[in-house]
Amino acid sequence: MEFGVIGGTGFYGVCEGEEAETLRVETRYGVVEVDRARLGGVEVAFVARHGKEHSVPPHRVNYRGNMAALRELGIRNVLASAAVGSMSEELPPGSLVVLTQFLDFTRNRPSTFFDGEEGEVRHVDMTEPYCAHLRAELQAAAEELGEKVRPEGTYVCAEGPRFETAAEIEMFKKLSGDVVGMTSVPEVVLAREAEMCYAAVGIVTNWAAGVSKEPLKHDAVSAFMDRQTPRVRELFREVVKTHREVAGTPQATCTCRPCKEG
Repeated sequence: MEFGVIGGTGFYGVCEGEEAETLRVETRYGVVEVDRARLGGVEVAFVARHGKEHSVPPHRVNYRGNMAALRELGIRNVLASAAVGSMSEELPPGSLVVLTQFLDFTRNRPSTFFDGEEGEVRHVDMTEPYCAHLRAELQAAAEELGEKVRPEGTYVCAEGPRFETAAEIEMFKKLSGDVVGMTSVPEVVLAREAEMCYAAVGIVTNWAAGVSKEPLKHDAVSAFMDRQTPRVRELFREVVKTHREVAGTPQATCTCRPCKEG
């Protein structure tokens, strides 16, 4: 398997009329359940970030275990979905955005594989955190499908599980944030440390706090995601199907260098 898919809220499987085989992958961070499934006729590894019953809150997701399990299976490319709230008038609910940068406001979650236990300190370059190669492929897939997807956006990662205050959202906007969520960090960082290409599509489910006068409710976000997830699944299917056709082209060049080179 070359591709891994991480499904966020509302995205709990990629199977196409068949049962997935569930693998129990042992990692130093615990056992992780990974589905071996088919997407676009290609075998992929699928992880439900919050569990298939959405039972794991964002601050307790086993991010290191999930990414270690995908790396153990030989995955080199990861596509992820994320439910987000919008702070930008250009991204109303229902919009899709390919994430390009992040601002990290998490506090209480393990965020690195390089915790010094092996007797060395490593630092990875995060100038361009989301893989340019996969982002180009997502844009090409969107054009092929006639799907409107914004090609760039800055993701603010809050700790959760509570939603943000209006004052926090105002601060995030001033810091150039476009959308806000609770899961892309440390996932994207761990992918870089594990030398995997990683790209994520944000699905705008609601206006962020203070942008709309309506109170935020998780049930409403989940219901919206259930309706929007098929669009992202189709994007991912197209990328997986056409990956080898665009790999190596100039537009698909990425900066996901091996950690030892950074």
